[in-house]
Amino acid sequence: MGVRVTGGGRMNPREEVLDVSLFWRVFLLNAAVLTGATALLVLSPATVSTPVLPAEGLILVAGLAAMLVANALLLRIGFLPLRRLTRAMTTIDLLRPGMRPPVSGHGGIADLIMAFNSMLDRLEFERATSNARALSAQEAERRRIARELHDEVGQSLTAVLLELRRVADHAPETVSAELHDVQETTRDSLDEIRRIARRLRPGVLEELGLASALKSLAGEGHGVSTGCRIEGELPELGEEIELVIYRVAQESITNAVRHAESTRINVLVRSDAAKVRLRVRDDGVGIGDAPEGAGIRGMRERALLAGAALAVDPGPEGGTEVRLDVPITNGSER
Repeated sequence: MGVRVTGGGRMNPREEVLDVSLFWRVFLLNAAVLTGATALLVLSPATVSTPVLPAEGLILVAGLAAMLVANALLLRIGFLPLRRLTRAMTTIDLLRPGMRPPVSGHGGIADLIMAFNSMLDRLEFERATSNARALSAQEAERRRIARELHDEVGQSLTAVLLELRRVADHAPETVSAELHDVQETTRDSLDEIRRIARRLRPGVLEELGLASALKSLAGEGHGVSTGCRIEGELPELGEEIELVIYRVAQESITNAVRHAESTRINVLVRSDAAKVRLRVRDDGVGIGDAPEGAGIRGMRERALLAGAALAVDPGPEGGTEVRLDVPITNGSER
């Protein structure tokens, strides 16, 4: 029996040691059972006749059953760390970093678990790096689209609105009323474009900071009652960290409005010497047993960029509570 850490190709010395170690582990376990059974037969007064008597056959069957049970128990105990490793392999989620199976067992088994943990370290680092590049490109595209909406579409609609006003001033009264309705429709469209541009590129975050941006986000209406409370003075976290907090709050509010049938949303931000805590609670239907959607997984990916811990759980009074804890370190400050 052999277990290899990597795929095809020739085994390196470490793989050969692991393979041999597992072979001898199984061999010695089986040898211990057979040696014990042989010693028992030698020391036992029982004999086997030809033909085998019923009583002797019963003894042989009981001895075989005892050997099989002892062998199964020893193998189960010996390979228990491998079962833990298998369970960890099926439950590990790279969006929840830090989960590692404990290193236990002897020889090759401990080496296998350490190799798996090292692989997880590399995968988490590579995923975080690639996510950082992807989210950075996404934010750049958001800024470009917001700028085009504001500078091109917004200005075009503003020009249309001014022209409609000029035409309405010189049009007959019956036509003027219809032009007024068109003006209102155009004005509503212009306001909606500006709201979309603000969601894509939160200019208030760059100009006034995180606290003002969150209050502005809560004050946009969203069709439900939304409140925002800031406790304590927020430290300087850096543009990327502040953007992570803002986007998580934005996505939490959007999910509560679109999917949770909420009537009330509360945003709370609290800061202390160790971390900044964001809490978004709603009174909606809750998440239940539904699998996590793209919105929540996107929040987890953003949380990884800030080295933050994200939890999405049922609220203390129903609904859903999103918790984001961002550690304050020297590297997060501007």
